[in-house]
Amino acid sequence: MKFTIERAVLLKTLSHVQSIVEKRNTIPVLSNVRLEALPDAISFKATDMDTEITELTDAKIVETGATTAPAHMLYDIVRKLNDGSQVELIFPDEKGQLSISSGRSKFSLPTIAVEDFPVIAGDELPVNFKMVKEDLKDVIDRTQFAASTEETRYYLNGLYIHAKTEGETKVLRVVATDGHRLACVEAPLPQGAEKMSGVIIPRKTIAEVRKLLEDSDCQDIDLSLSENKIRFALKDITLTSKLIDGTYPDYERVIPTGNDKILELSAKELSTAVDRVSVVAERTRAIKLIMSKSHLVITTSSPDLGSALEELEASYDSDALEVGYNFRYLLDILSEIRGENVQMTFSDGSSPSVVRDTADASAIYVLMPMRV
Repeated sequence: MKFTIERAVLLKTLSHVQSIVEKRNTIPVLSNVRLEALPDAISFKATDMDTEITELTDAKIVETGATTAPAHMLYDIVRKLNDGSQVELIFPDEKGQLSISSGRSKFSLPTIAVEDFPVIAGDELPVNFKMVKEDLKDVIDRTQFAASTEETRYYLNGLYIHAKTEGETKVLRVVATDGHRLACVEAPLPQGAEKMSGVIIPRKTIAEVRKLLEDSDCQDIDLSLSENKIRFALKDITLTSKLIDGTYPDYERVIPTGNDKILELSAKELSTAVDRVSVVAERTRAIKLIMSKSHLVITTSSPDLGSALEELEASYDSDALEVGYNFRYLLDILSEIRGENVQMTFSDGSSPSVVRDTADASAIYVLMPMRV
Protein backbone atom coordinates (compact mmCIF):
# COMPACT_ATOMS: atom_id res chain seq x y z
CA MET A 1 0.00 0.00 0.00
CA LYS A 2 1.33 3.41 -0.97
CA PHE A 3 -0.47 6.72 -1.42
CA THR A 4 -0.05 10.48 -1.03
CA ILE A 5 -2.79 12.67 0.39
CA GLU A 6 -3.20 16.32 1.32
CA ARG A 7 -2.76 16.87 5.04
CA ALA A 8 -6.04 18.85 5.47
CA VAL A 9 -8.07 16.14 3.72
CA LEU A 10 -6.46 13.38 5.77
CA LEU A 11 -6.93 15.29 9.02
CA LYS A 12 -10.63 15.88 8.39
CA THR A 13 -11.25 12.20 7.64
CA LEU A 14 -9.22 11.00 10.63
CA SER A 15 -11.11 13.40 12.91
CA HIS A 16 -14.32 11.63 11.90
CA VAL A 17 -13.14 8.04 12.31
CA GLN A 18 -10.97 8.43 15.42
CA SER A 19 -13.84 9.87 17.46
CA ILE A 20 -15.63 6.52 17.16
CA VAL A 21 -12.64 4.74 18.72
CA GLU A 22 -12.74 4.44 22.51
CA LYS A 23 -9.66 5.70 24.35
CA ARG A 24 -9.32 2.45 26.29
CA ASN A 25 -9.87 -0.92 24.71
CA THR A 26 -9.40 -4.46 25.97
CA ILE A 27 -9.31 -5.63 22.33
CA PRO A 28 -6.22 -4.02 20.73
CA VAL A 29 -7.54 -3.95 17.16
CA LEU A 30 -10.49 -1.77 18.27
CA SER A 31 -7.97 1.00 18.96
CA ASN A 32 -7.03 0.97 15.28
CA VAL A 33 -8.38 2.51 12.12
CA ARG A 34 -8.53 0.33 9.02
CA LEU A 35 -6.89 1.93 5.97
CA GLU A 36 -7.36 0.46 2.52
CA ALA A 37 -5.94 1.90 -0.69
CA LEU A 38 -8.45 1.09 -3.42
CA PRO A 39 -7.80 1.76 -7.12
CA ASP A 40 -9.62 5.11 -7.00
CA ALA A 41 -9.89 6.13 -3.30
CA ILE A 42 -8.75 5.46 0.26
CA SER A 43 -11.21 3.74 2.58
CA PHE A 44 -11.00 4.54 6.30
CA LYS A 45 -12.98 2.45 8.78
CA ALA A 46 -13.30 2.43 12.59
CA THR A 47 -15.61 0.66 15.02
CA ASP A 48 -16.30 0.18 18.73
CA MET A 49 -18.46 -2.90 17.96
CA ASP A 50 -21.64 -0.85 18.46
CA THR A 51 -20.93 1.86 15.90
CA GLU A 52 -19.02 1.65 12.63
CA ILE A 53 -17.94 4.47 10.34
CA THR A 54 -16.57 4.21 6.81
CA GLU A 55 -15.28 7.17 4.79
CA LEU A 56 -13.89 7.28 1.26
CA THR A 57 -11.30 9.95 0.49
CA ASP A 58 -9.47 10.99 -2.68
CA ALA A 59 -5.71 10.51 -2.81
CA LYS A 60 -2.88 9.86 -5.23
CA ILE A 61 -2.68 6.07 -5.12
CA VAL A 62 0.55 4.38 -6.13
CA GLU A 63 -0.12 0.89 -4.80
CA THR A 64 -3.26 -0.72 -3.38
CA GLY A 65 -3.30 -2.61 -0.08
CA ALA A 66 -4.66 -2.46 3.46
CA THR A 67 -3.63 -2.42 7.12
CA THR A 68 -4.77 -1.10 10.50
CA ALA A 69 -2.96 1.45 12.68
CA PRO A 70 -3.56 3.20 16.04
CA ALA A 71 -6.32 5.71 15.34
CA HIS A 72 -5.62 8.37 17.96
CA MET A 73 -1.87 8.33 17.41
CA LEU A 74 -2.25 8.63 13.64
CA TYR A 75 -4.67 11.52 14.11
CA ASP A 76 -2.32 13.33 16.52
CA ILE A 77 0.62 12.93 14.14
CA VAL A 78 -1.29 14.35 11.17
CA ARG A 79 -2.74 17.15 13.33
CA LYS A 80 0.77 18.35 14.17
CA LEU A 81 2.13 18.27 10.62
CA ASN A 82 2.53 21.54 8.72
CA ASP A 83 -0.52 23.11 7.07
CA GLY A 84 -0.66 22.61 3.33
CA SER A 85 1.77 19.70 3.35
CA GLN A 86 1.46 16.40 1.47
CA VAL A 87 1.51 13.19 3.51
CA GLU A 88 2.81 9.89 2.16
CA LEU A 89 1.71 6.61 3.76
CA ILE A 90 3.45 3.32 2.96
CA PHE A 91 2.77 -0.18 4.24
CA PRO A 92 4.79 -2.19 4.88
CA ASP A 93 7.95 -0.12 5.35
CA GLU A 94 11.37 -1.65 6.02
CA LYS A 95 10.26 -2.40 9.62
CA GLY A 96 7.03 -4.01 8.50
CA GLN A 97 5.12 -1.04 9.95
CA LEU A 98 3.05 1.84 8.57
CA SER A 99 5.28 4.70 7.46
CA ILE A 100 3.95 8.28 7.57
CA SER A 101 6.19 10.94 6.06
CA SER A 102 5.72 14.63 5.30
CA GLY A 103 8.60 16.95 4.46
CA ARG A 104 11.35 16.16 6.96
CA SER A 105 9.00 14.38 9.36
CA LYS A 106 8.81 10.60 9.36
CA PHE A 107 6.97 8.19 11.66
CA SER A 108 6.52 4.43 11.82
CA LEU A 109 3.49 2.97 13.56
CA PRO A 110 2.80 -0.63 14.57
CA THR A 111 -0.03 -2.34 12.74
CA ILE A 112 -2.46 -5.21 13.23
CA ALA A 113 -3.52 -7.42 10.33
CA VAL A 114 -6.74 -6.40 8.56
CA GLU A 115 -8.05 -9.94 8.98
CA ASP A 116 -8.38 -9.22 12.73
CA PHE A 117 -10.45 -6.08 12.19
CA PRO A 118 -14.13 -6.69 13.09
CA VAL A 119 -17.01 -5.75 10.81
CA ILE A 120 -20.59 -5.08 11.93
CA ALA A 121 -22.82 -7.59 10.18
CA GLY A 122 -24.57 -6.13 7.15
CA ASP A 123 -28.17 -6.81 8.12
CA GLU A 124 -31.02 -5.89 5.83
CA LEU A 125 -32.33 -2.41 6.60
CA PRO A 126 -35.88 -2.45 5.16
CA VAL A 127 -36.97 1.10 6.09
CA ASN A 128 -35.31 3.74 3.90
CA PHE A 129 -35.91 7.47 3.66
CA LYS A 130 -34.14 10.78 3.16
CA MET A 131 -33.96 13.77 5.47
CA VAL A 132 -32.84 17.28 4.59
CA LYS A 133 -29.63 17.99 6.49
CA GLU A 134 -30.98 21.11 8.20
CA ASP A 135 -34.11 19.24 9.39
CA LEU A 136 -31.99 16.46 10.88
CA LYS A 137 -29.62 18.94 12.55
CA ASP A 138 -32.60 20.83 13.96
CA VAL A 139 -34.32 17.87 15.62
CA ILE A 140 -31.00 16.68 17.07
CA ASP A 141 -30.06 20.09 18.46
CA ARG A 142 -33.44 20.64 20.09
CA THR A 143 -33.56 17.26 21.84
CA GLN A 144 -30.16 15.69 22.50
CA PHE A 145 -29.42 17.83 25.57
CA ALA A 146 -32.29 16.11 27.42
CA ALA A 147 -31.07 12.53 26.86
CA SER A 148 -30.02 10.71 30.02
CA THR A 149 -26.38 9.94 30.84
CA GLU A 150 -27.22 7.48 33.63
CA GLU A 151 -26.52 3.88 32.68
CA THR A 152 -29.11 2.48 35.09
CA ARG A 153 -31.96 3.46 32.77
CA TYR A 154 -30.13 2.64 29.56
CA TYR A 155 -33.27 2.99 27.43
CA LEU A 156 -33.18 6.75 28.11
CA ASN A 157 -29.58 7.06 26.85
CA GLY A 158 -30.58 8.23 23.40
CA LEU A 159 -33.20 9.78 21.15
CA TYR A 160 -36.53 8.04 20.61
CA ILE A 161 -37.63 8.52 16.99
CA HIS A 162 -40.95 7.39 15.57
CA ALA A 163 -43.69 8.22 13.07
CA LYS A 164 -46.76 9.86 14.60
CA THR A 165 -50.16 10.84 13.22
CA GLU A 166 -51.48 14.16 14.56
CA GLY A 167 -55.04 14.53 13.26
CA GLU A 168 -54.61 14.28 9.49
CA THR A 169 -50.92 15.21 9.62
CA LYS A 170 -48.14 12.66 9.80
CA VAL A 171 -44.94 13.78 11.51
CA LEU A 172 -41.57 12.45 12.57
CA ARG A 173 -41.35 12.87 16.32
CA VAL A 174 -38.06 12.93 18.24
CA VAL A 175 -38.08 12.65 22.04
CA ALA A 176 -35.42 12.73 24.75
CA THR A 177 -35.74 12.70 28.53
CA ASP A 178 -33.63 12.04 31.60
CA GLY A 179 -36.53 12.12 34.06
CA HIS A 180 -35.84 15.76 35.01
CA ARG A 181 -36.69 17.36 31.66
CA LEU A 182 -38.23 16.21 28.41
CA ALA A 183 -37.81 17.51 24.87
CA CYS A 184 -40.30 16.57 22.16
CA VAL A 185 -39.82 17.93 18.63
CA GLU A 186 -41.64 17.26 15.37
CA ALA A 187 -40.54 17.46 11.74
CA PRO A 188 -42.34 16.64 8.48
CA LEU A 189 -42.50 12.86 8.02
CA PRO A 190 -40.13 11.90 5.18
CA GLN A 191 -41.50 9.73 2.40
CA GLY A 192 -40.65 6.12 3.21
CA ALA A 193 -40.66 6.59 6.99
CA GLU A 194 -44.36 5.78 7.44
CA LYS A 195 -43.68 2.16 8.43
CA MET A 196 -40.90 3.00 10.87
CA SER A 197 -41.47 1.60 14.34
CA GLY A 198 -40.17 3.53 17.32
CA VAL A 199 -36.39 3.18 17.71
CA ILE A 200 -33.90 4.48 20.30
CA ILE A 201 -30.69 5.84 18.76
CA PRO A 202 -27.75 5.86 21.22
CA ARG A 203 -26.49 9.21 22.49
CA LYS A 204 -22.96 8.58 21.16
CA THR A 205 -24.29 7.83 17.68
CA ILE A 206 -26.34 11.03 17.68
CA ALA A 207 -23.30 13.07 18.74
CA GLU A 208 -21.19 11.57 15.95
CA VAL A 209 -23.90 12.14 13.33
CA ARG A 210 -24.23 15.75 14.45
CA LYS A 211 -20.49 16.34 13.93
CA LEU A 212 -20.65 14.75 10.48
CA LEU A 213 -23.59 16.98 9.53
CA GLU A 214 -21.58 20.04 10.50
CA ASP A 215 -18.63 19.00 8.33
CA SER A 216 -20.57 17.72 5.33
CA ASP A 217 -21.86 19.71 2.36
CA CYS A 218 -24.30 16.88 1.60
CA GLN A 219 -27.86 18.29 1.64
CA ASP A 220 -29.87 15.04 1.75
CA ILE A 221 -29.06 12.34 4.29
CA ASP A 222 -30.07 8.73 3.56
CA LEU A 223 -31.35 6.87 6.63
CA SER A 224 -31.89 3.11 6.68
CA LEU A 225 -33.32 1.16 9.61
CA SER A 226 -34.08 -2.31 10.83
CA GLU A 227 -35.31 -3.37 14.27
CA ASN A 228 -31.80 -3.26 15.71
CA LYS A 229 -29.64 -1.09 13.42
CA ILE A 230 -29.61 2.33 11.78
CA ARG A 231 -27.42 3.67 9.00
CA PHE A 232 -26.72 7.29 8.06
CA ALA A 233 -25.22 7.85 4.59
CA LEU A 234 -23.71 11.23 3.68
CA LYS A 235 -21.99 11.22 0.29
CA ASP A 236 -18.70 9.36 0.98
CA ILE A 237 -19.39 8.72 4.69
CA THR A 238 -21.49 5.89 6.11
CA LEU A 239 -22.17 5.50 9.83
CA THR A 240 -23.89 2.33 11.03
CA SER A 241 -24.99 1.84 14.63
CA LYS A 242 -26.78 -0.65 16.78
CA LEU A 243 -30.00 0.66 18.32
CA ILE A 244 -30.74 0.56 22.04
CA ASP A 245 -32.66 -2.63 22.78
CA GLY A 246 -35.33 -1.48 25.19
CA THR A 247 -38.85 -0.10 25.52
CA TYR A 248 -39.13 3.66 25.66
CA PRO A 249 -41.55 4.87 28.36
CA ASP A 250 -44.92 6.38 27.46
CA TYR A 251 -43.59 9.94 27.38
CA GLU A 252 -46.97 11.45 26.45
CA ARG A 253 -48.25 10.65 29.93
CA VAL A 254 -45.79 13.08 31.52
CA ILE A 255 -46.69 16.01 29.26
CA PRO A 256 -49.23 18.04 31.29
CA THR A 257 -52.41 19.05 29.47
CA GLY A 258 -54.16 21.01 32.24
CA ASN A 259 -51.61 23.68 33.15
CA ASP A 260 -53.72 26.86 33.38
CA LYS A 261 -51.27 29.43 34.76
CA ILE A 262 -49.47 31.08 31.82
CA LEU A 263 -46.27 33.10 31.92
CA GLU A 264 -44.98 34.75 28.75
CA LEU A 265 -41.92 36.95 28.30
CA SER A 266 -38.81 37.54 26.23
CA ALA A 267 -36.79 34.32 25.93
CA LYS A 268 -33.53 36.28 25.69
CA GLU A 269 -34.27 38.40 28.76
CA LEU A 270 -35.23 35.33 30.80
CA SER A 271 -32.15 33.40 29.70
CA THR A 272 -29.83 36.33 30.46
CA ALA A 273 -31.38 36.88 33.89
CA VAL A 274 -31.19 33.19 34.83
CA ASP A 275 -27.57 33.11 33.64
CA ARG A 276 -26.65 36.05 35.89
CA VAL A 277 -28.40 34.57 38.92
CA SER A 278 -26.70 31.23 38.30
CA VAL A 279 -23.35 32.70 39.38
CA VAL A 280 -24.56 32.45 42.98
CA ALA A 281 -26.44 29.19 42.37
CA GLU A 282 -23.45 27.32 40.93
CA ARG A 283 -23.19 24.86 43.84
CA THR A 284 -26.85 24.11 44.54
CA ARG A 285 -28.06 24.64 40.92
CA ALA A 286 -31.32 25.85 42.52
CA ILE A 287 -33.15 29.03 41.53
CA LYS A 288 -36.68 30.18 42.31
CA LEU A 289 -39.17 31.85 39.95
CA ILE A 290 -41.72 34.01 41.79
CA MET A 291 -44.65 35.11 39.64
CA SER A 292 -47.18 37.82 40.35
CA LYS A 293 -49.31 40.00 38.09
CA SER A 294 -47.21 41.21 35.09
CA HIS A 295 -44.08 40.49 37.09
CA LEU A 296 -41.39 37.82 37.47
CA VAL A 297 -38.69 37.67 40.14
CA ILE A 298 -35.80 35.19 39.90
CA THR A 299 -33.91 34.56 43.13
CA THR A 300 -31.31 32.29 44.65
CA SER A 301 -29.33 32.28 47.88
CA SER A 302 -26.42 30.36 49.33
CA PRO A 303 -24.94 30.50 52.85
CA ASP A 304 -21.44 30.61 51.36
CA LEU A 305 -21.95 32.60 48.15
CA GLY A 306 -24.62 35.15 49.07
CA SER A 307 -27.82 35.87 47.16
CA ALA A 308 -29.04 37.20 43.83
CA LEU A 309 -32.28 38.67 42.52
CA GLU A 310 -33.51 39.64 39.07
CA GLU A 311 -36.82 41.36 38.24
CA LEU A 312 -38.44 41.10 34.80
CA GLU A 313 -41.64 42.38 33.24
CA ALA A 314 -43.79 39.50 32.03
CA SER A 315 -47.28 38.61 30.92
CA TYR A 316 -48.85 36.75 33.85
CA ASP A 317 -52.42 37.10 35.08
CA SER A 318 -52.98 34.19 37.47
CA ASP A 319 -52.56 33.59 41.20
CA ALA A 320 -49.12 34.28 42.66
CA LEU A 321 -46.86 31.28 42.28
CA GLU A 322 -43.36 30.14 43.27
CA VAL A 323 -41.50 27.37 41.43
CA GLY A 324 -37.94 26.11 41.93
CA TYR A 325 -35.74 24.79 39.10
CA ASN A 326 -32.30 23.50 38.33
CA PHE A 327 -31.03 26.55 36.45
CA ARG A 328 -28.92 24.44 34.07
CA TYR A 329 -31.97 22.51 32.87
CA LEU A 330 -33.90 25.74 32.30
CA LEU A 331 -31.01 27.34 30.39
CA ASP A 332 -30.66 24.26 28.19
CA ILE A 333 -34.30 24.59 27.13
CA LEU A 334 -34.15 28.37 26.68
CA SER A 335 -31.13 28.00 24.40
CA GLU A 336 -33.35 26.12 21.92
CA ILE A 337 -36.13 28.74 21.84
CA ARG A 338 -35.86 30.26 18.36
CA GLY A 339 -38.66 32.85 18.59
CA GLU A 340 -38.67 36.11 20.51
CA ASN A 341 -40.93 34.99 23.36
CA VAL A 342 -41.14 31.90 25.54
CA GLN A 343 -44.32 30.62 27.17
CA MET A 344 -44.27 28.63 30.43
CA THR A 345 -47.41 27.04 31.84
CA PHE A 346 -47.93 25.74 35.37
CA SER A 347 -50.47 23.90 37.46
CA ASP A 348 -48.80 24.55 40.81
CA GLY A 349 -45.33 24.84 42.30
CA SER A 350 -44.73 21.10 42.58
CA SER A 351 -46.03 19.84 39.22
CA PRO A 352 -44.24 19.65 35.85
CA SER A 353 -44.05 22.89 33.86
CA VAL A 354 -44.46 23.10 30.09
CA VAL A 355 -42.16 25.36 28.06
CA ARG A 356 -42.99 26.38 24.49
CA ASP A 357 -41.58 28.60 21.80
CA THR A 358 -44.41 31.03 20.95
CA ALA A 359 -43.16 31.17 17.35
CA ASP A 360 -42.85 27.42 16.83
CA ALA A 361 -45.49 24.85 17.72
CA SER A 362 -43.33 21.90 16.63
CA ALA A 363 -41.42 21.72 19.92
CA ILE A 364 -42.58 21.20 23.50
CA TYR A 365 -40.44 20.92 26.62
CA VAL A 366 -41.37 19.63 30.06
CA LEU A 367 -39.39 20.67 33.13
CA MET A 368 -39.71 19.11 36.56
CA PRO A 369 -39.53 21.53 39.53
CA MET A 370 -37.10 21.10 42.39
CA ARG A 371 -37.52 21.91 46.04
CA VAL A 372 -35.75 25.18 46.91
